[in-house]
Amino acid sequence: MSLFQIKDVDKAFYESKLQSFLPERIFDIHTHVWLDRIRIREANAPVRAVTWPSLVARDNSVEDLFETYRLMFPGKEVTPLLFSQVSLEYDIDAGNEYVRASAQKHGLPSFMVTKPGLSASAFEEGIEKGGFLGCKVYLNFADVRIPEKEIRIYDFLPPHHLEVLSRRGWAAMLHIPRDGRLKDPVNLMQMLEIERKYPGLRLIIAHVGRAYCPEDLGNAFEILAETKNMVFDISANTNETVFRELIKAVGPKRILFGSDFPILRMRMRRIYENGKYINLVPKGVYGDVSGDKNLREVDGEEAEALTFFMYEEIEAFRRASLAEGLGQKDIEDVFYNNAFDLVDGIGKERRR
Repeated sequence: MSLFQIKDVDKAFYESKLQSFLPERIFDIHTHVWLDRIRIREANAPVRAVTWPSLVARDNSVEDLFETYRLMFPGKEVTPLLFSQVSLEYDIDAGNEYVRASAQKHGLPSFMVTKPGLSASAFEEGIEKGGFLGCKVYLNFADVRIPEKEIRIYDFLPPHHLEVLSRRGWAAMLHIPRDGRLKDPVNLMQMLEIERKYPGLRLIIAHVGRAYCPEDLGNAFEILAETKNMVFDISANTNETVFRELIKAVGPKRILFGSDFPILRMRMRRIYENGKYINLVPKGVYGDVSGDKNLREVDGEEAEALTFFMYEEIEAFRRASLAEGLGQKDIEDVFYNNAFDLVDGIGKERRR
């Protein structure tokens, strides 16, 4: 039985819009792999993120990830960078071990999911011994006493970890916190400070700083214009306007393709209302979504026309790249070369 169904609408969308646009080799900088057995059944953790992604897949083994690429990107060669779940409902150590073993078995790059309470020595030793190229951090791991709306980057990516990352030339995948998203002044201040104080760090800002709507941008890119090192992945984002502003602000050499699999297997189309995103999904496919402000069910012909979240992301970037005049070399940079160069650069530092 296939992992998920490829419908005629998916084939038509891929073949008419994406297949010739995408390069033959793709590097996916943002993928989660884990097994359901690492779930902590009795967890009583604070919820600090949207919950709809959990409706897409119970887990995502590395084999399932490979099958996803085979189904969604026929004719393409895809290399993922792996990391585990970032929910407190999972055993983080077991997740890191699964990623380590999977990366070693298949010769893939990976990040270690880390918590801010790790000492500098334990943080460095964990990344070193696991063969990881850096860390994946998340606001879930900030002290439970901090209200979600008040969490700052340093609460889950602390200075003693940043010092190690900069000294070793390692990377950090950062999902920024706070309701203001990319335009939040506290986020912007700390992003600039990190760029200035930790020059050896290879900082990846996930999801274009969670700027899913134009209203999330504010004057962020004017403020971030002085940065030279941080890069942005486009994972789980489908906003053409945001992508155009990103291209204009940092250029194609500082943009990385990422999927955020497995949630990008969702069948959906994203719309925007009053500065908020809403995922339109087929009625009945993802259970009871009536209480989720980010999901809205559709049926009939509208539902039948829905394709994958993954395809919607790439199509939005395709339109943005055409509008901003990117060439084929630029597309190859975004979808392969930039991530390869980042990973290869860390690998060379390790060997040296």
